[in-house]
Amino acid sequence: MGESITEGTIINWLVSEGDSFEEGDIILEVATDKVDNEVPAPATGKLIKKLFQAKDVVPVGENIAIIEISEEVATSEKDKLISSEVKEAHQIPKKISQPKPTQQSATYTISEDKLDGAFFSPLILSIAKSHYISFEELARIPATGKDGRLRKSDIFQYIEEGRPFKFAQPAIQHDPTVYRIPQLSFDKGKGKIIEMDRMRQMIADHMVYSKHTSPHVTAYVEADLTNMVNWRNTNKAAFQKKYGEKLTFTPLFVEAVAKAIKDFPNINASVDGYNIVIKDQINIGMATALPSGNLIVPVVKNADNKDLAQLAKDVNLLVDKSRNNKLSSDDISGSTFTISNVGTFGSVMGTPIINQPEVAILALGIIKKRAEVVETEQGDEIAIRSMMYLSLSFDHRVVDGFLGGSFLRRVGDYLEQFDHKQKI
Repeated sequence: MGESITEGTIINWLVSEGDSFEEGDIILEVATDKVDNEVPAPATGKLIKKLFQAKDVVPVGENIAIIEISEEVATSEKDKLISSEVKEAHQIPKKISQPKPTQQSATYTISEDKLDGAFFSPLILSIAKSHYISFEELARIPATGKDGRLRKSDIFQYIEEGRPFKFAQPAIQHDPTVYRIPQLSFDKGKGKIIEMDRMRQMIADHMVYSKHTSPHVTAYVEADLTNMVNWRNTNKAAFQKKYGEKLTFTPLFVEAVAKAIKDFPNINASVDGYNIVIKDQINIGMATALPSGNLIVPVVKNADNKDLAQLAKDVNLLVDKSRNNKLSSDDISGSTFTISNVGTFGSVMGTPIINQPEVAILALGIIKKRAEVVETEQGDEIAIRSMMYLSLSFDHRVVDGFLGGSFLRRVGDYLEQFDHKQKI
């Protein structure tokens, strides 16, 4: 379900315990990140036991169900898979590469001095969450894993013992230089209560994490897109006839951004501790609204190596998949820089939140005709021009004003200097 996937959430079981199924039948639905995946039966058989239920978060490679394979399908294979008890299990596909360094945010540490260096894996955190075990309580559980790591067996043994440290209070050490969030109580008001769906919860967590992690700075420029707008209006019908693709502004924006990234490669990066990872690919994510109103970011891979026709094809395909909820995990993974076309909703400009673990995100406002002063051979004149505001939010830990401003201006320049004489 994707190289970077480390865990999945079981959305729904479509087969009950004791029910039979045919090879290829959909047994359950699994969500990875923001994409829902149908898991087909590996062979004809019967579901013996579910090891996890709906809404459970399961690490990659973990057994999720015990199934009995039909005798006529695989009698010899069945003997190989059984040991001591029935142990034939359908698994979430194993990852085929190690998680990237930028994904280490899935591991948490306890800052208390005597607990410094305590690490908790996503599996341990998932178990702790389901049993309402706090970080402080986790840190007090005797660990038997390598380098003092807490193992799954450790936490279950602790639970069986009655959680002796459940009410233990951490030693509080006040640091006058540390800012602490005030514990304020607000009147939330009365009205209709709508529970966030799973995707909205993930979006909320990602947005808060991004603002907490990256000190955001936003820069603005405006660009004259008159030549680009006129060229597109003149050639969009011929473009569709020749390539079979609609020509929207998005592939034109992606093309300009990819060029600017090649000029300023340090904007195409992520942060790993005190290291900056400059990406060797230019993959442009496009913030896209789903029919549900939720947000997703499909990715145009290797955008710098594609011509306008191929970019238009990729963009149209990803947009169509988004609208029909057909995106795969690969479609939304690997982004190195993201653009958000807020002009689609009529917004003049925006202050976008960085799509972690990237270091910058570009917002493109509405293209609006305005009276502008332009220089001509006869002097300054007022003309009607198609203008657009661009805003770049960047991570001030690693992107300074010079880099952020220069990159943003270069994108604007490429849009303004669009070759309106080019042939399709």
